[in-house]
Amino acid sequence: MKIATESLEYATQGFCDIIDLTEDVGQVLRRSKLKEGSALIFVSGSTAALTTVEYEPALLDDVKKFFEKILPRSATYAHDATWGDANGFSHLRAMLLKPSLTVPFVNGEMTLGRWQQIVLIDFDNNRRQRRVVVQLQGEA
Repeated sequence: MKIATESLEYATQGFCDIIDLTEDVGQVLRRSKLKEGSALIFVSGSTAALTTVEYEPALLDDVKKFFEKILPRSATYAHDATWGDANGFSHLRAMLLKPSLTVPFVNGEMTLGRWQQIVLIDFDNNRRQRRVVVQLQGEA
């Protein structure tokens, strides 16, 4: 069993900025030379999350509208009163999705569906520099 770990950096815009990580994670996998195993993808920070989605403009717009509907930026959150940073909504949105995702790989390829991409969603109310850790565990 071999473990390979790399960090990826992304400059994000905040406010439900959605970034497709699929190719970057695939490159990490190819560099590792691992054939069978699993990829753990993790984003540092409490206002960003990872998930999979079909990365196409209309659906990305739907994702943004969905989060605005269930946890609107304009609502009052206790966190905002505590810290004064007006990003309580972003913490709650990130909590729903979680900071990590695991994707199995077989024959050196991730087992994603045809229309399934790995995405980072930055929910914060400011630009951020996000670090995503990709840790692969498997056999060559």
